[in-house]
Amino acid sequence: MTFFELLWQGEGFSDAGDLAEALAGFQEVKPKELSWQEVCADPSYTPTIRRYRSFEAFLDNEDELETILPTAEMLEQACPAGTGAEAEEPSP
Repeated sequence: MTFFELLWQGEGFSDAGDLAEALAGFQEVKPKELSWQEVCADPSYTPTIRRYRSFEAFLDNEDELETILPTAEMLEQACPAGTGAEAEEPSP
């Protein structure tokens, strides 16, 4: 089964079992005051997904099958406005 490792600012912070879950996982770390366009334009954030053959391959330090650099559009579709962490905060 394919395994996805999520990286933010060059550091692994989560994992996922499929691409949709991986894209949605970035909602956890996205600064609330920034749009996905702003995040993707800033090279210090660089949301990155590494796809591995399996979890075992990841643990065995095998090379990833591919590295995915999500676009703002991909992230917006996976994390539409009003969902995720930002939806949990009450309005003032």
